[in-house]
Formats: sequence, structure tokens, C-alpha cells
Amino acid sequence: MSATTTERSPERATNAPLTTPTGRMTALARAEMILLGRNKGTVFAALFVPLVLPFSVWSASKEMDLAEAGLTTGTLVLPAAIGFSLLFAVYSALVGVFVVRREELVLKRLRTGELRDAEILSGSAMPAVLSGFVQSLLLAAGCFVLLDLSAPSAPHLAVLGLLLGLVMSAALAAVTASFTRTGESAQVTPLPFTMVSMLGSGMFVPLELFPDLLASLCELLPLTPVVTLVRGGWTGDLSAYEALGSVATAVAWTVIAVFAVRRWFRWEPRH
Repeated sequence: MSATTTERSPERATNAPLTTPTGRMTALARAEMILLGRNKGTVFAALFVPLVLPFSVWSASKEMDLAEAGLTTGTLVLPAAIGFSLLFAVYSALVGVFVVRREELVLKRLRTGELRDAEILSGSAMPAVLSGFVQSLLLAAGCFVLLDLSAPSAPHLAVLGLLLGLVMSAALAAVTASFTRTGESAQVTPLPFTMVSMLGSGMFVPLELFPDLLASLCELLPLTPVVTLVRGGWTGDLSAYEALGSVATAVAWTVIAVFAVRRWFRWEPRH
């Protein structure tokens, strides 16, 4: 009697479905885009609020001495518009997405499949991040046309600031979702960070017009380096030291947010 062994057939091994992290995240992002489109309130806040708020900044700029800060109306409104897009289209929208998907047990079910934790969060965030990126480009084009804004003097700084802002906003949204209990409370928990960023990160009032001590404290806020890099990309008056400092601050906040997500993010409903 001879021993027999069972081997996987070459045809079966060849035809076995293979998935990649990119493919898995793309499939999840596609599904999330459909779900996001069904939430009319989130879509309105994400797409229309950032388009309206820059007009408030434009009106407020008439009462400021922008020349003292070395700015124009365009270089004040454009970074503010991009900041609003990051706050509403990415940060606030994603807090609701993460909380609702967690409370509906979607995240828990996704963890039982091939998707890894980072892929689940990244794929879920991809539609909001993409919408924030496209919206920022449209706002830049609108400011260029309507406010007679010149071409950026250092476009690489503006692009770097936008990309850092998108990643940071998504990470901070996951942190906020970690401490948010329900989908209803997800409409409230983003407000403190949103209000502090709008008032203290140079969106409505440039930091150059603040008292020195207050300006130094506001420079440490998460979105301040993003606004600084975008504005410096257009004005071209940002030194290498200031640019590196802004990048370091943005990266530090992103690293802190990622650590907090790994430590405290909840994958099951909070009771």
C-alpha cells in the first residue's frame, strides 16, 4: 500500500481570487460614497457650508487693515476657504461617518473579513477626503477668478499644506469619533474643534493682527500650519524656517492623532 498526498491543483491556485489593500480600500470607498450620498444633511454641510462661509470672511476683511499684515483680500479668503472645506467636508463629515458605521455594526463586520483596521478607516475616509480635495481646488479657482488672485509664488507649499490638512483632518475625525456615543451627538462633538480652528487658526482674522502671546499660542493649533502653508504658498513670504516649523507642527498633530486612534478608537457600539 502506498501513501497518497493531497496537493492543491495548479488551476485552482492560479484561479484563486487575490485581493490587494488598494483594491479592498477602493471597494469600501465606493460603497461608502453611495451611503454618504444618501445622507442629505451631511452632503449639504460638506458641500455648501464651505462655499458660503468665505463670503463672511470677505465681508469681515473690509474692516481689517490687511496691508499691515502684508495680505490682500484674496490671500485672506483663499486659505480660510480651504480651512472651511477641511473642517466641514472632511473632519465633521467623517466624525458622523465613523460613529454611524460603528453604531450600525458595520465596522465590526468589516473587521471579520480581509480588511485590516487601517484599511477600514482609510477606505471609509476616502470619499470625504476626495471631496475635500476637489472642493479646495474649486475654491482656489473661484478665488483666482473672483478676487483677482495672482498665481502662487510657492505652489509646493500650498499643495503640501492641503495634503497635510486632509490627512490630519481625517485622523482627528477618528479621534473625535472615539469619544462620540451616538450619531446624534456626532453633530455636536466636532463643534469645539471647529469653532476654535475658525477663530484661532487665522481663517477669519490673520494671526499677524493678534497680540504676540496669543498669536504664539494659536500657532500650535492643528489647522494653523495648514493655513500658514497655503497662505505662504501664495504670498511667497514664508521663510524656510517658518515653513519647516509649520510642517513639523502639522506632522506632530497627525502622529498624535494616529496614536490616539490606535489607543482609543472603538469598533463596537458604545453602551
